[in-house]
Amino acid sequence: MEEKPKPNAAQLASPSFRLAALDQDFLLGESARGVRFMLEYEKADQALKAARIASTIVVFGSARIREDGPGKQPLWYSEARKFGRLASERGGALCEEGGIRRNVIATGGGPGSMEAANRGAREAGAPSIGFNIRLPMEQEPNAYQSPEFTFNFHYFAMRKMHLAMRANALVVFPGGFGTFDELFELLTLRQTRKASHVPIVLIDEGYWREIVSFDKLVEYGMIDPADLTLFRFADNAEGAWEALIEQGLGDAHETDSDEDLARDM
Repeated sequence: MEEKPKPNAAQLASPSFRLAALDQDFLLGESARGVRFMLEYEKADQALKAARIASTIVVFGSARIREDGPGKQPLWYSEARKFGRLASERGGALCEEGGIRRNVIATGGGPGSMEAANRGAREAGAPSIGFNIRLPMEQEPNAYQSPEFTFNFHYFAMRKMHLAMRANALVVFPGGFGTFDELFELLTLRQTRKASHVPIVLIDEGYWREIVSFDKLVEYGMIDPADLTLFRFADNAEGAWEALIEQGLGDAHETDSDEDLARDM
């Protein structure tokens, strides 16, 4: 015998009856954009706070670099991998269970230089972070970022905020538009003193001086000569680490106890 539909079937099936938190059409609509911003902020923030990750070293560079690629690509990949390892070993990412981790490697989560840095961190036995982004040509997370810190963002702005907000330093390997975007974001924060203590190192001075005429920016009056001191160059992983230390990496936390940092988190 065919069961009669409930008299209120239309009401039960109506989109308006869905719980707002479970209504994907509503949550993905224009009116809920602010909510989605908040969710993208909170999801990563809560996970990193729970893991007691106090600071990061952001490593950026082209996703097109390959370990077996042409030209200088293998060298860049190798040095990014070495840097991920030595920074994790020396910077405070390795600690006892429950301790506060500092200078954890964070990347954009993709292949190339980012994969290499995450790979080096894994080889050191340290966690590392991948702030992935959804793109028309879908990016998949590389296999070396810690699964529990593999995040995915729709909004570039929120992803960039997470890359910047815990950054104790930025190390930039050769790259294109996306790499430039992150580099100049942090340089602008330094220049405007929105971020007062973020050492920045550009890897492969020859590449960067050929691609960007920093001195011409001074010559044309677009930046002050002092702005050229906001970053340094290095040609390998060891040189990058030394340049970060010379710029004061870690000084911001030298007087902070773990209890103080835990309260701030």
